[in-house]
Parts: sequence; C-alpha cells; structure tokens
Amino acid sequence: MNPIAVITGGTKGIGKACVERFLEEGFDVITCARNASDLQALEKEMSDRFGSAKLYCQTSDLSVKDDLLAFIDFIVSKTRFVTVLINNTGTFIPGQIHNETEGTLEKTMETNLYSAYHLTRGILPGMIENQKGHIFTMCSTASIMAYPNGGSYCISKFALYGMTKVLREEMKPHQIKVTAVLPGATYTDSWKGSGLPEERFMESKDIADTIWAAYTLSPRAVMEEILIRPQLGDLD
Repeated sequence: MNPIAVITGGTKGIGKACVERFLEEGFDVITCARNASDLQALEKEMSDRFGSAKLYCQTSDLSVKDDLLAFIDFIVSKTRFVTVLINNTGTFIPGQIHNETEGTLEKTMETNLYSAYHLTRGILPGMIENQKGHIFTMCSTASIMAYPNGGSYCISKFALYGMTKVLREEMKPHQIKVTAVLPGATYTDSWKGSGLPEERFMESKDIADTIWAAYTLSPRAVMEEILIRPQLGDLD
C-alpha cells in the first residue's frame, strides 16, 4: 500500500507541484481546495499521468472551521497513516495595517494560520502513536522580513513561522520531523498579470523538489528550515 501525503491547496502553484511530486514518487495524496471544478480537473489530470497512485479530493475552504473539520474527517475516513502533511493553504490580500479593509486580519489569520494549526492538531495523534511523520508548513520570506504592503499577510506569516518553531520543539521526543518552508517570489497565478518577467521568479517545481529532498533525509536528520529565493534575490 502506498504511503499517504496530505497537501492542502493542491490545485494551483506550489500545492499542485507538491501533489505532482509526491504522486510521482509513489505516494497516494489527499488534497483540498475551495473550487470543486478545479479539483475535478486536477483529479483527471493526475489519474491520466499517475495511474499507480491515488489522488483523493475534497472541496473545502479551510478558513471556515466546519469545512476544516469536515476535511479532517475525510482524511480520517481513509483509515490510513499520514506520513507527510504539507500545510500549503494560504491567501494574500495586499494592504497596510493602518488602511487595509476591516476584517482583513481575521480572514488572513483564519486562512494562513488557523487552518494549519487545526489541521496539524487533527493529524498529529496518528503520527505520535506511530512515532514518525513529517510536517511541512508553507511560511514565506514574509515570515522573517516585513514589507510595507504586506499588512496582515506578514503578521500571519510571522505567526505561522513561530507556530512551526514551537511544533518542532514539541515533536522532537516523538520522532516527528517539522520543517518551515520560506519561499520568496514564486511564479503562480497570483503573480500573473503583474507585468514582471516570468524568468525573474522561481518555479513552483523548485519548491516541491526541495520539499521532497528534505523528506528523503535519513531519520537521524531534519531540515528545520528551507529558505529559498530567486537567484537574483527578492523582488523590489
């Protein structure tokens, strides 16, 4: 039986690249997204390409607690040990603390932080029981470097980075690996139409490949942080 990876936000960008990479390596994958038609398209594409691995999809908005709990139930219903969790779901709403729209902080924290917190708590009991597993959390260079139009996004990513650091310390006695992923500008749908050349960005595949490399280390080593930027540095 194939090992299982749970990868949130799997229909686009870095999430989709991770789904592809883990299916390619013989994992079955459980993923979610808000758009049902995007999930259907992903399921068809992946089944055509990776017939020996299974993709399980659930329509869920992880910023909504009821959807999040339903996704956890969906994972549990497979009665399979989750070997890898990649907390990838996220949102970016540009703005500044003093003038961003009311409710931006709440929505951003629910999507970027609370979803990862609650999903991780839902999956950890099985990892602790088996004394193994690997949790990757998609932070950002915005987790360590504030910028003027980042507002609530930077706040949420700083908090997510802190959560990952705490979790790393908590999971050491349980032999569970915890890795914070801090990518810089990566060419995804959110950057299309920006007018910036695509070659100035990293590819989503770069992030997925690095996550896979971190996963394949021996049980005696863990890559605690992955800080990865475009070769020419951050965008201005």
